[in-house]
Amino acid sequence: MCLSVPGKVLEITEEDGFKMGNIDFSGITKRICLEYVPDIQVGEYALVHVGFAISKIDEKEAAKTLKLLRELEQMRDESKEDSSP
Repeated sequence: MCLSVPGKVLEITEEDGFKMGNIDFSGITKRICLEYVPDIQVGEYALVHVGFAISKIDEKEAAKTLKLLRELEQMRDESKEDSSP
């Protein structure tokens, strides 16, 4: 099982013959390999796993996934607060 996170493509470049991109993950920008999604364009969303974009997704699906991840983070934080002495 793997976890992939959606991010928005901000910039696409080529480095040493590889298609690379700057991808925004809710305010954090990372350099990601785009070789597995050769048709992706700036402004589109990708699912990213360990530094590689593995598929494209639409903006609606990306927003839905990001919302679920934020909810999980909030539940984790609330759980930590509940277990504090």
